[in-house]
Amino acid sequence: LPLALQVKNKAPAEVQITAEQLLREAKERELELLPPPPQQKITDVEELNDYKLRKRKTFEDNIRKNRTVISNWIKYAQWEESLKEIQRARSIYERALDVDYRNVTLWLKYAEMEMKNRQVNHARNIWDRAITTLPRVNQFWYKYTYMEEMLGNVAGSRQVFERWMEWQPEEQAWHSYINFELRYKEVDRARSIYERYILFTPLVLVHPDVKNWIKYARFEEKHSYFAHARKVYERAVEFFGEEHMDEHLYVAFAKFEENQKEFERVRVIYKYALDRIPKQDAQNLFKNYTIFEKKFGDRRGIEDIIVSKRRFQYEEEVKANPHNYDAWFDYLRLVESDTDAGTVREVYERAIANVPPIQEKRHWKRYIYLWINYALYEELEAKASKRTRQVYQACLELLPHKKFTFAKMWLLYAQFEIRQKNLPLARRALVSFCKCPKNKLFKGYIELELQLREFDRCRKLYEKFLEFAPENCTSWIKFAELETILGDIDRARAIYELAIGQPRLDMPEVLWKSYIDFEIEQEEYEKTRNLYRRLLQRTQHVKVWISFAQFELSAGREERLPRCRQIYEEANKAMRSCEEKEERVMLLESWRGFEDEFGTDATKERIDKLMPEKIKKRRKLQAEDGSDAGWEEYYDYIFPEDTANQPNLKLLAMAKLWKKQQQESEAAAMDPDKDIDESQT
Repeated sequence: LPLALQVKNKAPAEVQITAEQLLREAKERELELLPPPPQQKITDVEELNDYKLRKRKTFEDNIRKNRTVISNWIKYAQWEESLKEIQRARSIYERALDVDYRNVTLWLKYAEMEMKNRQVNHARNIWDRAITTLPRVNQFWYKYTYMEEMLGNVAGSRQVFERWMEWQPEEQAWHSYINFELRYKEVDRARSIYERYILFTPLVLVHPDVKNWIKYARFEEKHSYFAHARKVYERAVEFFGEEHMDEHLYVAFAKFEENQKEFERVRVIYKYALDRIPKQDAQNLFKNYTIFEKKFGDRRGIEDIIVSKRRFQYEEEVKANPHNYDAWFDYLRLVESDTDAGTVREVYERAIANVPPIQEKRHWKRYIYLWINYALYEELEAKASKRTRQVYQACLELLPHKKFTFAKMWLLYAQFEIRQKNLPLARRALVSFCKCPKNKLFKGYIELELQLREFDRCRKLYEKFLEFAPENCTSWIKFAELETILGDIDRARAIYELAIGQPRLDMPEVLWKSYIDFEIEQEEYEKTRNLYRRLLQRTQHVKVWISFAQFELSAGREERLPRCRQIYEEANKAMRSCEEKEERVMLLESWRGFEDEFGTDATKERIDKLMPEKIKKRRKLQAEDGSDAGWEEYYDYIFPEDTANQPNLKLLAMAKLWKKQQQESEAAAMDPDKDIDESQT
């Protein structure tokens, strides 16, 4: 094999030639253009026949090479047609149809050739063959009917339409037939076409669209057959039923009635449709209804539209989440304001049927108000006492009393029975709360009996209440106050004694204060002092000492000041061991206030010596994990008794004084001019 030539100089050429330059030069030189053939002029018949022979031979050769290319056949036939050789052109079209009879263009060119040459019967023959061979090609039918109509053969065109309709074509074909009849003022025939082909033929099954019914109705309306148009709309509504409702049908029906000034019928149509069509599919319906009411309605009608729209919104919300009780409340508030009692009851029943799935009180707190509102509606709005009683009883049966209950339901039921003057039933209802007793129920029942002045019942209820909750100080106080009001002081005092003897109380300070106030009101000062002493045996709280001292100040007339000062002395001694220094400071402040008002100079000077010194300290903080969290400043109190007992505090005070003197001497050394000026001064 020959060796490949090696290029020695691989540097680019000095003159670069691009592809664009090559194309431009080829265009300028016209290298690819062939010279036109010479023009030939035919002067006699022999030359003409020779030309025809050569041309036909060319066409036949092209067809022989590829007989499936229909464009070659069409060119051949059109060339023969240009030479007025109609018979030869027919022969060529027939040969082409034998090759491909499904070619639509071939049939169209063939028929157009016959029509151009006024061969009407031949054209009819071709159209008949075309629609018989390819009945689903609508173009053949349109051309055929148009040709017959242009020839004035209306009956023939109608006959072609009838043949076409047997194949159940698309919608446009039916409307073309109807428009054809209307062009010749054949209204009855057009109606018969609608009746035959839209209502009672498979067209409704093939094209079950609302627009076909609307077009039929508008056709009747256009020709002033209003009764027929209304009947068409009614039959359309009946045909589609409630399962396949379409807002466009009802909008068109309502506009038709509006044009006929039948405003009540329009309202009925809109309301019927709005009650049955889902909200998301009725936006256009709402819009048209609102426009209608603004044009022809009153304020009440417009409000009805708004209410209907809001009802749809609430229906969608409660369908999406039946346990959305806030949506139910809004929905019920809407229907209560604008609908009859039957509808309101139906919505309430639907709402209360959505019981919370979990038996936990926090899930029932919103749900229980549905029952309360239902009962209040039946009592106040519907004036149905029997139904109200049934609502309360059904709610109380539904509640899981072994786990929790709602005291407000028992109390509301009892109050309802009292309003109905049925006191035994009210008491029976409140006695039933033993299934799940609660403080609120006891209080409500006792308050009810107090209003009825049944004091013996109140005593029994208080006894049951205190057996159930002996730690409730408020109940003890209320019971004692009841006995006080009734004038039985000994029973009240016995109740207080039982109360303070309980091992566990929720608010003992309130109970003791109430007992002390009770004795003060009865002017039993010795018993009050004994109570204070008993209380101080249990607690050494500073407020108890201050209250005791103030009592002594206000109780006696002659020995009140010495007694009060003695209480303060005892309190100060008792609180020396107290860790809370702020409480001791509070006591001394109260004592100083007493001395400022009633004491002498000696006693005032004595209390001033007892007052502590307030100093600032620092202490180290620790985080939860034990690491250092920095330092914290706080204030501490140094009492004079503590200073005498702790010599370290005296040493600390001397150190602070020495440090202060050192700072002053350093400042004087830094600024000697200041000392000279001071000496001169």
